[in-house]
Amino acid sequence: MDKFEIQGSNRLHGEVEVLGVKNSILPLIAASILANKGKTVISNVPDFRDVATLSQILRRMGAMVNYDRNTRVIEIDCESINNFTASYDLVKQMRASFLVIGPLLGRFRQAEISLPGGCAIGARSVNMHIDALKALGADISQEEGLINIKTSGLKGTTFHFDFPTHTGTENIMMAACLAKGTTTLVNVSCEPEVADLAYFLNKMGAKIKGAGTSTITIEGCTRMSAVEHEAIPSRIETAFFFAAAAITKGELVVKNAILSNLGIVVDKMRQMGMEIIDLGNNRVLAKATRQLRSVNFTTWPYPGFPTDFQPQMMALMSVARDTGIVKETVFENRFMHVQELNRLGANIRVHLDEAVVAGVAKLTGAHVMVSDLQAGAGLVLATLAAEGKSVVDRIYHIDRGYERIEERLTSVGASIVRFNPVKEVKNE
Repeated sequence: MDKFEIQGSNRLHGEVEVLGVKNSILPLIAASILANKGKTVISNVPDFRDVATLSQILRRMGAMVNYDRNTRVIEIDCESINNFTASYDLVKQMRASFLVIGPLLGRFRQAEISLPGGCAIGARSVNMHIDALKALGADISQEEGLINIKTSGLKGTTFHFDFPTHTGTENIMMAACLAKGTTTLVNVSCEPEVADLAYFLNKMGAKIKGAGTSTITIEGCTRMSAVEHEAIPSRIETAFFFAAAAITKGELVVKNAILSNLGIVVDKMRQMGMEIIDLGNNRVLAKATRQLRSVNFTTWPYPGFPTDFQPQMMALMSVARDTGIVKETVFENRFMHVQELNRLGANIRVHLDEAVVAGVAKLTGAHVMVSDLQAGAGLVLATLAAEGKSVVDRIYHIDRGYERIEERLTSVGASIVRFNPVKEVKNE
């Protein structure tokens, strides 16, 4: 099984660049289905496993997809799509594959997809997607794990989400672009990635207002065209590198960092004692000149504290002074990394949806196992700080959302070796 061997206690110094964000790139790729002519070109696309998987899904539908890992540019031509099924062998690998439903239904009025897979961090139901599509006029049936969706034509409606869901917001926003009339979506996700998708769709010819707020309106259009677009940098990866500088008592200049997209994360890091200094031109200096202090936080949809950065923040708190409390409100299983952090010497106790993190003087190298993408990022941070050698197993989870993270950390002073690279879907 693929793994990292990490020699801890090396201070990180130098410059590192943030790459495009997976949670924006995957919806952009799915949205390319809406263009009935031309070639969609998306730049700043890292070599992620999930990008490769979604590319394969589109190829099986009949699209032409080419990816250049050297330039990080993906080109997609969806004019020749003639198959409207996303099969189980690929869909099971990631939940975001469900994003093809909206654009397929909008353009071709039909779609069939297996129930999606992905990280094992809790029940992430697609019920809100289904309910919203029904409200738009779709007929939906389910049999043997396959969801079959058809429509004689989607029609604008008003739909209230029970809870802000970024994939749900994105899926229904894409479906509504080619619907007849006006669609109003209420209690939607306000994340920067949703706003970026709306900007992309508007360039294609859509008429979307309100993205980035809790209510989005979409005026249906009749045709959408392929465009060129640069994916926004990852706010979670940005925070990861800030944390890497702090937990190793180092100093990093993080390039392509948009501080305004991090919001409360930067506030909490500064409360812990980190220095985060805006150098201008999306360059940020991150360091910790003294021992970190613990903080309390609760995960919540944007602009609240992101659940995707909870494991990394917990790694920081493991070596901070005093005790902090983490309340997880988004995913019920997002504490699976706790037992692995405790194997490294952390002192964390979990009760229901709360974790009490008592800081320790040091962590010690151990063999740990990754349960999901961001848990893996948190374990990498902890092992960078731990004394001695650690082995981080099942790093294929990390590869889903961080491009060759070991090489990028090694370039600024970390000691990481990858063993037994996983055989993955070819991305080309």
